[in-house]
Amino acid sequence: MKHYPAVFKADAVALYRSLPGATIKSVAADLGVNTETLRNWIRSADRRRPGSHSTQPAASQSGGDDVRAELAAARKRIRHVDRGPGRCPAVAG
Repeated sequence: MKHYPAVFKADAVALYRSLPGATIKSVAADLGVNTETLRNWIRSADRRRPGSHSTQPAASQSGGDDVRAELAAARKRIRHVDRGPGRCPAVAG
C-alpha cells in the first residue's frame, strides 16, 4: 500500500473542495490516486471539522482566478512530493 504525506492529503482535499462541480473521480485521476483513497481523505477531513461538508463553500464558487491559482500551487506541491527522496523523477511524471 502506498503511503502519502499528510500535506499531500490535505492539498488533495483542498483541491477537490476548491473546484466547483468537480467530481472525486476527476480530481483523483488528476492527482494519480485511487478514487476511494481520495474519498476516504475527504471523509476523514470532514470528521476532523465538525459541522463541515465535503461540498464547496459558496465563497470558492465565485473566484475562477483564485481557483486556478490554488490548483497550480497544489499541483506544484504535489510534483515536489512525488519527486521527493527515493523517487525517480522519470517515473514521477
